[in-house]
Amino acid sequence: MADPPGPARRDWLLVAIVVVVATVEAFAGDQLVWAGASLAVAVGLACLLPWRRVRPLAVVALSFGTVGAVEALSLLRDVDWEGLDTSAFMLVLPYALTRWASGRDVGIGLLVMSVPVVLSGVGGVPLGDLVGGAAVLLLSCAIGFAVRYAGELRAEEVAGLRSREREELARELHDTVAHHVSAIAVQAQAGRVVAATRPEAAAEALRVIEEEASRALEEMRSMVGTLRQGDQVDLRPQQGIRDLTRLERHDGEPGPRVVVTMAGELYELRPAVDAACFRLAQEAVTNALRHARQASEVRVRVDGGADQVRISVVDDGHGGGHGGSASAASTPGFGLVGMAERAKLLGGTFDAGPRPGGGWTVAATLPRRPVTT
Repeated sequence: MADPPGPARRDWLLVAIVVVVATVEAFAGDQLVWAGASLAVAVGLACLLPWRRVRPLAVVALSFGTVGAVEALSLLRDVDWEGLDTSAFMLVLPYALTRWASGRDVGIGLLVMSVPVVLSGVGGVPLGDLVGGAAVLLLSCAIGFAVRYAGELRAEEVAGLRSREREELARELHDTVAHHVSAIAVQAQAGRVVAATRPEAAAEALRVIEEEASRALEEMRSMVGTLRQGDQVDLRPQQGIRDLTRLERHDGEPGPRVVVTMAGELYELRPAVDAACFRLAQEAVTNALRHARQASEVRVRVDGGADQVRISVVDDGHGGGHGGSASAASTPGFGLVGMAERAKLLGGTFDAGPRPGGGWTVAATLPRRPVTT
């Protein structure tokens, strides 16, 4: 629950209105029993109103305790004391109690509020009036509970949205940056190996490093710009199946060869599915470049069916998986977790694991149309 707001200007305006109305009622109308005392009680309790949110139990206890004490005194002196009609402002106190107080404080406050009601019954107030007054107090409490529950639901909804935004940002950062950084690392390693014997190959590696770094910076700037713009959405098309060929690597380039094959009906896909196909393939290729030891080829295949799109990425590396050991192969990293989450969000399936003959397979299936539950 959010922290309650402290005293505000409108609270003091309410206090001023109560003081003026109570003064007029006490002395301008019919002569009241204990008019001065009634006015003092009303003014004193009105001055507590600004703190009803930050100290709800204390304000309720002082207010209803004071009224109960005056009720008890009137019974002892056999005086028919009714108080001022202006005291109806106290109906905001049960609302504040159930809206802002903790569970234990609410229970204590309800007990305190019951004291004046019981004393009024002892003083001879008709049962109908007692029931009506208690019902009004309970209604105020119920409204406070309802507003509190709605506020908590809203807070949970906002927290869920923020969590999903963080997860989506984490996936985008990982998918975008990790791919380019992995490519840079592979090229840098290859360039260092051939620098002495094949200067032209080292120069080519530097060219690829520059290109990958430029792409990474461009995508990072685009992402940061989108975050800073808030509601101003970046209308540039997202990377999709049409961009899969950018993942290809040919013979002669450092690292394993990457072959992309596309077949079937791959047109008129939902934008989310189109983008997910590229991101899943990109992350799987990144994992292969980073972890598949002694791999010579990575095969990317996308098949479009009438109802779903299937993506598979297979490498021929050795070492038992994308970690170099059995334990690493059985422990999913952030990349695999992100790919599984991305497929699940679209109603699809995801699977990854070592191949029986060596290497690693990543497979995902995404529905062409939204899945209804």
